[in-house]
Amino acid sequence: MSEIPGTADGVVWQSSPPGSIYDYIRVASFSIGPDGLVDQWSLRAAELFGIAPEEVRGKDPVEVFMPADLRSRGHSKVAEILDGKEWTGLVPFQVPGERGAHGLAEVYVMPSETTSGERAALCIVVDVRALRQIETELASSQAIFGQSPFGFVLFGTDLTVQRANQRFAAVFGGTADDHRGRTVHDYLSRPEAERLNTSLKRVLETGESATDIQIVGVAPGGKERRHWSINLYRVLSGAGRTIGVAGLGSDVTRRQIAAREAASARRNLAILNEASARIGNSLDLETTAKELLDVAVPGFCDLASVDLYQGLLTGDEAPPGRGGSSGSESGGGSATLRRVAFASAVADAPFLGADLTGEGAVEPPAAGSVHRYPFNSPCANALRTARVQTVPGGPGSLIQSTFAVPMVAHDTVVGLAQFSRTKGSEPFGERDRALAVELAARAAVCIDNARLYRREHERALILQRSLLPPGDPEAAGLDIACRYLPGNTATEVGGDWFDVIELPGHRTALVVGDVMGRGLRAAVAMGELRTAVRTLALLDLEPAEVLSALDEIARGLGTPSGAQQASRVAHKSRDADLSEVYLATCVYAVYDPVTRRCTFANAGHPPPVLVEPGEEALLLDVPPGMPLGVGGEPFEQVEVDLPEDALLALYTDGLVESRDHPIDEGLTAFRRALTNPVRPLEDVCDHVLNTLDTRHGEDDIALLMARIQGLPADAVGDWQLPREPRSVGRAREVARAQLHAWGLEPLVDTVELLVSELVTNAMRYGEGEIRLRLLRDRTLVCEVWDAGLVQPRRRRARDTDEGGRGLQLVGLLSAAWGSRRTPRGKTVWFELALPDGDSTTEPTVEQLLSMF
Repeated sequence: MSEIPGTADGVVWQSSPPGSIYDYIRVASFSIGPDGLVDQWSLRAAELFGIAPEEVRGKDPVEVFMPADLRSRGHSKVAEILDGKEWTGLVPFQVPGERGAHGLAEVYVMPSETTSGERAALCIVVDVRALRQIETELASSQAIFGQSPFGFVLFGTDLTVQRANQRFAAVFGGTADDHRGRTVHDYLSRPEAERLNTSLKRVLETGESATDIQIVGVAPGGKERRHWSINLYRVLSGAGRTIGVAGLGSDVTRRQIAAREAASARRNLAILNEASARIGNSLDLETTAKELLDVAVPGFCDLASVDLYQGLLTGDEAPPGRGGSSGSESGGGSATLRRVAFASAVADAPFLGADLTGEGAVEPPAAGSVHRYPFNSPCANALRTARVQTVPGGPGSLIQSTFAVPMVAHDTVVGLAQFSRTKGSEPFGERDRALAVELAARAAVCIDNARLYRREHERALILQRSLLPPGDPEAAGLDIACRYLPGNTATEVGGDWFDVIELPGHRTALVVGDVMGRGLRAAVAMGELRTAVRTLALLDLEPAEVLSALDEIARGLGTPSGAQQASRVAHKSRDADLSEVYLATCVYAVYDPVTRRCTFANAGHPPPVLVEPGEEALLLDVPPGMPLGVGGEPFEQVEVDLPEDALLALYTDGLVESRDHPIDEGLTAFRRALTNPVRPLEDVCDHVLNTLDTRHGEDDIALLMARIQGLPADAVGDWQLPREPRSVGRAREVARAQLHAWGLEPLVDTVELLVSELVTNAMRYGEGEIRLRLLRDRTLVCEVWDAGLVQPRRRRARDTDEGGRGLQLVGLLSAAWGSRRTPRGKTVWFELALPDGDSTTEPTVEQLLSMF
């Protein structure tokens, strides 16, 4: 902008800058000479009509830019103008640069004279379309400014109010015009005014807008503090000149209140979410109480404590009830409680000040101490009524107030939680009271669940251990070591079991199984299946037959029968759960120490591991089969010859599988731990458990290991006897000689008698050759084999019968006897205890007479 000094009256002349009002309204001019032709054509006329001066100068203006249908009338108007008449009218014209578009110009024609006195005319042209656009924009601006629901104020470059709308005036009083010339200091306190003034200057100088400036003040004539949100931006003219700063404000007091309430609600919700994630992760009562305090302090309160009923912690089955014992307790107070947890966010601040006992502020119970609250104390009232008690802080105390909240689970009070805030903290409100109740209730449910789980876990563990083999199992030709590790208190008891069963002929059945599922029902199912395995094993069936029979038993146990069948549809989900409990995996092996041969059958269980001397551990190729309880598939069995000093390992999946690694990795690590095993066998078990990453506690672990010893050759006597009468005597002779060789002379007479009876029966009722075998280990076993399939049956002979007393005699004189099928017939056997120097094997007269 260039300024030219003027006269002494202070008038200043300046050129019109670009972007002035004349650019927007598009004003042009031209003149018509005495001959009716254009003699002057301004540059703005050339721009407006799109015709250069050289194209129109000296030409008839009517012919140049008026449409043909209006030219005759235009000529008459030009003639009138040259006669001295003024004229104003709307003239259409072609818009330059816009094909086919027409504009409308308002033309004001003023008669004039040339220097020679001839008549001429000066024409002023205004683009009507531009005027109407400006008019519309002004009307829109005024409507927005005047009808805006927000307070609008325009500050000049001197930061005084230039203009304000009615909404602004409604808040700060008066009319909109009354605010002209005021500053921010007329509305706000000094600190707030200075802060807003600083923002105005920054926007004015930098041109950077400022949004959501929070201003606090009191409206004129009001008392309540209000909150306003102000947005500021710099205002420029069309020429780019700074006019001032516009401010747009709104009252956000309600929003601020809602924001505070929302923040409080979010805080409480966050605490509840944290409580859901952190409380109840442990099934330990004291740990759960500490988890509650970890959530509450310092996010909710400054100090907190938890007291639980002593009976709850000692395993008392009787629930304390609402408030526990009342008048029956010593001193008429509440039942005995233990302070299980305490937390403080205030350094060196004792939990004093609130009259929690009814006896004034006293030293609080220490963590772990046992105490009672007096009967009329707020805490005892909270326990007795199961309602929250609010206790104010005492004089001179750090405590502002305390919530004594009973911990209620399933209508049973299990303890008391106390939440305190110190002076200087925000006071407790109703929302905080509800949150305290919710926190205590969540912790109470977790504590009660932990109590119930601990009770069930202890029962299941007792049941489970009672069903496992007592002590160290012993077996002929095997050195056995075993380990059983139940899941910890954080997991439910599983259904793992192992067993070592003595079979006739000094054979041994080795069993390891795992019931699918957890808890008391799984332990019960394990006991039922273990009992069934023992029963089937004593029938001396082949391993595959044992698993087939066990599969039928498992399906029968897991399937409702009788009257339950009629309601199967109505109780489908319950039946499905029951069936699932009796799904199990099992590996069953029978070891013969004479042949050192082991027969395996598997029902979906991890395969056995064998370590031969000097070799790496390998998984035995035993067909896995389907789990017990599934049914529909036969089981296969395989025979494996086991060398002397070989190591056989049976186990459950808890040893080799966890959530952190698949079973294949666990099996590889297990085999690696068994390679080149150290001795003795107990050390091998410890080495395996210490080496493997079993994640003990996630699942039960059962490990049964056996080192193959076999019976020495001199501990076995084996003879083939032809089917002829003299074989009975031959059997007595070889038995007598073998017993003398073993130093078992006290058993000679009994063995001769019983061998004679069994060989005689084999010749009378059996088929094929007869085989006699004596086995000496911890007991003496005698076996008589033949090819007949008819099993012997013990019966009571009549007085007149000449026979039928042989098996009665065997049963009377032996420690045990029986028969079993073999691939080529049957075997009848009896067993005698080895003499210890004091025992006698001779039957009494009464025993002999009982057979008649």
